[in-house]
Amino acid sequence: MTAPLDSETLAQLFTEARTFSAWQDRPVTDAHLERLYTLVRLGPTAVNSCPARFVFVRTPEGKEKLAPCLSKGNLDKTLSAPVTIILAYDEAFPDTLPELFPVADARSWYAGKPDLIAENALRNSSMQAGYLILAARALGLDAGPMSGFDANLVNETFLAGTTWKANLLINLGYGDRDRLHERLPRLAFEQACKLA
Repeated sequence: MTAPLDSETLAQLFTEARTFSAWQDRPVTDAHLERLYTLVRLGPTAVNSCPARFVFVRTPEGKEKLAPCLSKGNLDKTLSAPVTIILAYDEAFPDTLPELFPVADARSWYAGKPDLIAENALRNSSMQAGYLILAARALGLDAGPMSGFDANLVNETFLAGTTWKANLLINLGYGDRDRLHERLPRLAFEQACKLA
């Protein structure tokens, strides 16, 4: 696992990969979603907390429920995507720590500290969102992450009665490369990085 990836693999994951807004009419099966999660769950999180939770919205009924939660700019691309993932975080993640981190009493580290729980749940589920995008690309799928939605309405519509809270949405499928815009610029090393 110490050898660098070849340029073709790096292209699939990074240099040629894009954020998609238009989708081919190709299904993403439940088996795809299970395989995707099997990879995502292996990414590191603080004390192996794995706070991300996933709602795979893939039916017309599910998309109809999601539509009122979306900003106008995200409506068409989301309704046309084969799957939209509500990537949430579980504020009760400390309850799973005895199973996921049995080497120490990590649950006690969070007891009575709701701000610490929220901060860690958001941070680590965001890392898991990054793993999900890379895992999707590794499996030949494309992703379109977005934050233009009403999180409170998503919580009420899809997550009521749970300890889950919406973090972001990710459209998933096979992107339509014929409808891609030019890649937008990125900051140069000198603009975004410091050596200390």
